[in-house]
Amino acid sequence: MDWERIIDIFKDALIDTVKLLPFLFVAYLLMEAAEHHISEKMESRLQTVGKLGPLVGAVLGCVPQCGFSAAASNLYAAGLVTRGTLIAVFLSTSDEALPLMIGSSEGRRMILPLILCKVVIGVIAGFAIDLVLKKWGRPRELYDLCENCGCDEESGILKPALWHTTHILLYILLLNLLLNGAIELLGQERIASILLSGSILQPFIAALIGLIPNCAASVMLTQLYLAGSLSFGSCLAGLCSGAGIGLAVLLRMNKSKRENIQIIVTLYLIAALCGAAVQLLF
Repeated sequence: MDWERIIDIFKDALIDTVKLLPFLFVAYLLMEAAEHHISEKMESRLQTVGKLGPLVGAVLGCVPQCGFSAAASNLYAAGLVTRGTLIAVFLSTSDEALPLMIGSSEGRRMILPLILCKVVIGVIAGFAIDLVLKKWGRPRELYDLCENCGCDEESGILKPALWHTTHILLYILLLNLLLNGAIELLGQERIASILLSGSILQPFIAALIGLIPNCAASVMLTQLYLAGSLSFGSCLAGLCSGAGIGLAVLLRMNKSKRENIQIIVTLYLIAALCGAAVQLLF
């Protein structure tokens, strides 16, 4: 690999990381404000509003940016949104797919069906998950994001928010560098060759690719669909499981490894099964 390609990989990783800055900073400001000023009354209201979280999360998630999935992961790690809301955001997140589809006549025709499918799947799955966890799961508890991080409790909300934002951005930059480098080395043609065109198993493979915590995964899946290598159901499966950098943030910020595994498995199964159902029906 020559230096020019290495520089391009670094530039792409840096741009992808910087685009997340406003989303992460605002999310941390909100969480720090909640930790410093939330009262029992406000907490009660938050829990009441949270019942509509899957609906709001699915609608916000379809905005073509993966920043919302990163913000949702932070809020979930802090106990401020439900797991159903988090899954709804992940399933509806579209990040770079929509801008790519706008540039293609076939893609423009499928934008509305894609968005509607992802939002509907997110809403239904989110409410179902919250319903199940309300009956059989233990409730999440708020915890202090600044625990053992060195933040001064008397420094207000700006300094801790800046500290956490910088910390997670460096982590994301490193991850983007590794993932972009791997995609550059393997190439999209080699990755496409492992996809089973026309097979009912293709959505399961696409959903697995979608789990790669990088916007490059959704770009690749969208381009493969526009090139005819993926069915619409498979593309839907991959874009539903493709939560962008949200999964990486979840793994970094959420303390419970068991919860993280459950969330990833749930996201994958919902995305793959829904994609397979769409492929069979249409």
